[in-house]
Amino acid sequence: MTVWSALRGIIADRVFLIVASVALATGIILYEIKGADAVLEALHDDLRVFTVFIVFLPAVLMLASIVEVMLPKSVVERWLGVGSGFKGIAVATFAGAFTPGGPFLAFPMVLALYRAGADWAPLITYITAWSILSMPRILIFEIPFVGTELTAVRYISCLILPPIAGLLARYITRIYPPPDGLRD
Repeated sequence: MTVWSALRGIIADRVFLIVASVALATGIILYEIKGADAVLEALHDDLRVFTVFIVFLPAVLMLASIVEVMLPKSVVERWLGVGSGFKGIAVATFAGAFTPGGPFLAFPMVLALYRAGADWAPLITYITAWSILSMPRILIFEIPFVGTELTAVRYISCLILPPIAGLLARYITRIYPPPDGLRD
């Protein structure tokens, strides 16, 4: 796949077209309400975010590719695959809770695990655990800001949520099987 064919695929994607249309419409509304200076200020703010994406995205996608190649498919399928059962959900809960970093690491990791043979249920569990049980975030931000008592109550009350999300995902994917296009 060449860069140009990848770009054509992105531009032809319905989600991209919808998001681009909403962004354009919002820009026009902003221009009508607040003028050209507000649009330029918004674009300037977006440029900083875009720069972060341009710098980090290639690195994390390369990391995801490396992880995908490093992880033996048989190991991923055994621990996180369709037949992994509740063991896969438990492993995904633990892994998600201890994954450091933000979405630049977590989502490429999900893609790599999916391509290596992980089932949807453990992947949903992983993302949910990473979102609400992240130990690095708890240790660096939550405990220093709100204290150990509130953090402990929140953490304990949320422990059951990733496995529930995984079990619901398993049930939903039996009724509505997801497309297999991401594994390519």
